Amino acid sequence: MMLAWETPAVACQPLLNVDEDFTVGLEAFSRIAPAVPIIANVIISENLFEVLSVGTDGRLQFSIYEKYLSGLERAIKKMKTQSDSSLLSTVRLSRREKILEVDGTVTTQPVLEHVGISTWPGRVTLTDHALYYEALRVVSYDKPKTYDLADDLKQIVNPELTGPWGTRLFDKAVLYKSISLSEPAVIEFPELKGHTRRDYWLAVIREILFVHRFIKKFKISGVERDAALSLAVLGILRLQAIQEIISVNSVHCETLLIFNLCDQLPGGDLILETLANISSLRKLDRTNSDKTGGGVHSISARAMVSNLGFMLGTSSTDLNEAGLVVGETAVGEMSSLEKVVKESQSSFKKAVLAQETVDGVKVDGIDTNLAVMKELLLPVMEIGRWLISLIHWDDPMKSLVFCLVLTYIIWRGWLGYTFGLMIILLAIFMVLTRFSNQGRPVDEIKVTAPPPMNTVEQLLAVQDAISQAEQFIQDGNIVLLKFRGLLLSIFPQVSLCHSLAG
Repeated sequence: MMLAWETPAVACQPLLNVDEDFTVGLEAFSRIAPAVPIIANVIISENLFEVLSVGTDGRLQFSIYEKYLSGLERAIKKMKTQSDSSLLSTVRLSRREKILEVDGTVTTQPVLEHVGISTWPGRVTLTDHALYYEALRVVSYDKPKTYDLADDLKQIVNPELTGPWGTRLFDKAVLYKSISLSEPAVIEFPELKGHTRRDYWLAVIREILFVHRFIKKFKISGVERDAALSLAVLGILRLQAIQEIISVNSVHCETLLIFNLCDQLPGGDLILETLANISSLRKLDRTNSDKTGGGVHSISARAMVSNLGFMLGTSSTDLNEAGLVVGETAVGEMSSLEKVVKESQSSFKKAVLAQETVDGVKVDGIDTNLAVMKELLLPVMEIGRWLISLIHWDDPMKSLVFCLVLTYIIWRGWLGYTFGLMIILLAIFMVLTRFSNQGRPVDEIKVTAPPPMNTVEQLLAVQDAISQAEQFIQDGNIVLLKFRGLLLSIFPQVSLCHSLAG
């Protein structure tokens, strides 16, 4: 379908055998893939395409796409097996919670809970409503601790630093805080290098938290509530499939999850509002289609999850899929959701570009920053050198002319007019420069980077800079004291001694 979208003129030709040589672009993927909710979603389709096409010049190869579909199949089977298991069955029964992810069952990848200065290994389980932690005892697990994500408990889920005996050294933990807990819970996901494992868990926990906030904010209930949960579940399934075929270090988990992404994008609140409106329209259209017989519409995320073998939520309403409207795809035109997503992504790219411009002038190291500052202040420094040269009479003729001109200006009382004229000339220079450089690139500032310094050399440079600043302040104090002595007709030397003694 994606190939046909890109080349509709070959429709009359014989069918092509799809192999690794065939690729598709972003537009074809973004228009076709979201029609099947498990494969993609309108909100994250562009980010998903960038991840799948990394290293292939912005084109999606069929071989990568096929691996992605196989990864989805394995992720679906894994999630279904976990949900059908007896794990936490007693605590999950009341809300018919489905298990989305489990970690800590392998000894080589432990999960640690920090309580004060002590640390307990255990197993962490994420469902579509809560996060559970079971501390490991000798032969079994302790009673699970429940960290609710569905109720309105002012929850906060953030990355956290941990270390032995309460130190903050390793950035590999997740902090959960709510009004129901006397102290925050800190769960660590140790790994030898990096913190990608923690980043994954942080993203999926926040996805469930954010989807419940979305449900509460817009007062979504019934089938529509289950559909919203299904959007989050399908996003986690896609992320699990991506991690099987792409290096986890190159994947930003939050950009592939709908509600995480909406929390970051500048217009994310508008996207969520559009989703809520689509949910309301879907409910109205389903009611009307039940009365009139309805027609055939695209499948919903909730129906997709149901067809995969497990149903989310507490609603037991039997859906008639022939009368269920998704509202995320439209033939021949952009839907309202696609429009608001495009606008939000455009605003986000502008913000990123502006931030990159700011970051471009940020450099690390005192020595490098000093080199940049010297280059930027070069015109001012040149003027200062010229004035010092005149004061020292390095060129007697220039110094004499400068003194005569300055004396004449002061004698005639033109000093204020002179400053005004200088400001006018500066404004004229700026206007002429603007028109002369219009359409031409601005000259880059070339800075000669200083030789690299180790940590000890950088500390010595800091100490030297502090000493120079201290000397500058002392010299300034001496000048001020001498002026005070002159004004009060006191010998400067005596004034300085008395002041320092005081």
